[in-house]
Amino acid sequence: MSIRDERKQQSRQALLDAALHLSTSGRSFSSISLREVAREASIAPNSFYRHFKDIDELAIELIERSGLVLRQILHEARLKASPKNSVIRSSIEVFLEQLDADEGNLSLLLREGYTGSTSYKQAVDHQLSFFQQELRDDLIRLERLNNGKLAYPEIAAKAITQLVFNMGAKVIDLAANERKEVAEQTIIMIHMILEGSRHLDHSRTR
Repeated sequence: MSIRDERKQQSRQALLDAALHLSTSGRSFSSISLREVAREASIAPNSFYRHFKDIDELAIELIERSGLVLRQILHEARLKASPKNSVIRSSIEVFLEQLDADEGNLSLLLREGYTGSTSYKQAVDHQLSFFQQELRDDLIRLERLNNGKLAYPEIAAKAITQLVFNMGAKVIDLAANERKEVAEQTIIMIHMILEGSRHLDHSRTR
């Protein structure tokens, strides 16, 4: 990579970091201007267009990056789970930790998924579909390790993903003790989904 390309990449990353930092104050990208992002990144506003067509293109790329980072974190949490600390509990604990992480990736997805523009909501939904696919694969793998089988694992994964993200949106502004109560309820709900999927008779759903 040439020095010029390296500088261009650094400037692009500075814009992404600046936008993420501005969003950690609880603002949606719909209310953040191009000039604000450029100023935060110490880049001339006109230089913004060398990297992104507009603020929407930057926001969607940031949503995609945030989704990728979180999927990797949650996947690693499921792989590292021990018999003492179940996969479900490990995943929920890591999910809640991300609410307070300096990076702000999870809060960004939650905020734009519920209050963002139509294009931002669609971008978040697209990321959630990846969460569902990866969770489905992990559920199937874990059930096989325990000689079990889930009926409709893709639907179980979708239900769990939606439940957990709804929980995140609910607890993001709650105190730690209140978060814990909601988290414990969510863990029970996930167990109920999985137990139901294990015992569901395919023939009765037709």
